[in-house]
Amino acid sequence: MIQFHVIKDPVHGAMQFTTLEDSWIKPFLDSGNVQRLRHIRQLGLADWIFPGAVHTRFSHSVGCCYVGSQICNKLGVSTRDKQLVMLACLLHDIGHGPFSHAFETLFYQGGIRHELWTPMFIADYANEGFLSSFNKKNPDYPLSQEDLKIIQDLIGHKSESTLLSDIVSSQLDADRLDYLHRDSHFCGVTYGEYDFRWLLHCLTVIEQDGVARLGVTTKGIGVVEQYLMARRLMVRNVYHHGKKHGGEFFLQSFLHYLAQAVNEDGYFKELAANPLIIFLQSVNNYNAQAKQTSNLNALKTEFLKQNYALYKQLCDYDIYAVIRHLAHQNFNHTSVTLAKRLYARQLPKVIYIDEKSVDRVSQQIEKIKKQHDIEDWQITLLQLPHLSYEMEQNPILIQDSFGRVSFLHDDSLMVEALSDRRENSSLVCIDTNILHHFAIKKLIGD
Repeated sequence: MIQFHVIKDPVHGAMQFTTLEDSWIKPFLDSGNVQRLRHIRQLGLADWIFPGAVHTRFSHSVGCCYVGSQICNKLGVSTRDKQLVMLACLLHDIGHGPFSHAFETLFYQGGIRHELWTPMFIADYANEGFLSSFNKKNPDYPLSQEDLKIIQDLIGHKSESTLLSDIVSSQLDADRLDYLHRDSHFCGVTYGEYDFRWLLHCLTVIEQDGVARLGVTTKGIGVVEQYLMARRLMVRNVYHHGKKHGGEFFLQSFLHYLAQAVNEDGYFKELAANPLIIFLQSVNNYNAQAKQTSNLNALKTEFLKQNYALYKQLCDYDIYAVIRHLAHQNFNHTSVTLAKRLYARQLPKVIYIDEKSVDRVSQQIEKIKKQHDIEDWQITLLQLPHLSYEMEQNPILIQDSFGRVSFLHDDSLMVEALSDRRENSSLVCIDTNILHHFAIKKLIGD
């Protein structure tokens, strides 16, 4: 009789893992690198808008691991391959920093994303102590350093097994199948809902040019349309919510000003040894060099190597602690002003801008800054691009009852209309304390 380890989850209900599956994932779950994800919010500052959105990267990672196991069961993937897929799903977000994607914008042109840190976190498991302990518990399915490299390649969709990579990272992967339901649930909205069980039922293995790929049967076209629209609606109404990005812009500005201030101002000497501050100073140095170098890849590699030990210590609490500390200071400094805004949840006014007006508004903002001595953090234009469905790169495959293969956009008018259509959310964020300014009033039409 098969024994199960059950994890109760508000999204998937009772997530059942067999004793064998539990022996695979538990050593990783109990590790510091994965436990760190308990302290990183899945949606950055989304809980400032949707109070229930306090779920973490940890709960999503466990949910993704479960979804990956369900897909493997449906497709009849071998036990060995299932182990690699489940571990890749569990570790796919291990490289995230504080407040998830919000932290990535600190880097010049967003050049250092969480995916670049992921191999370094996975490499931590390639030591003899961890592998020996794991393999004692899993004598029939041991892991080697080569297996960890395969897991890393699955996460980056670089594996020789395209089918397994599709389960972990694609337009129909376990990651999206979990986070849409999870984010929708915790935000208290219905935008991300779709029929997960029916979609799972309709998944199938499709041969394309002699390569096994993840696809769906024709019966699943409707639910895939529902799933893609759910993702589009979540982007427009949650992930790109103006107030959320306005708050995160304040957060990013606060971190930039703070890193500069520690070097320049004696008020901040007490924070000089703080790991977050040391890391932010390295970020500032990286950004300054990135604007001038002709070999950005080498600079990235060096930065990752030098700062990984600091980065893996950081979580949301480190930033909250500094914000709280500075919010109670009385001296005049931009970082203190921003800390007070953030601590009191004093969000900027957000105005959505029509795409046709972006260039004009951008020029007006720069003119206002120069003429009226207004700082960058007090008014800015944010542009948030989104692509609902990629038609040219790895489109979703459909197979009919006769075994004929087609592309989803060929069988769906809705998906064809969305294919490779880049949508932008453009918005102006304005500090509420300067709304009285005549130039600002004129800009927003008051």
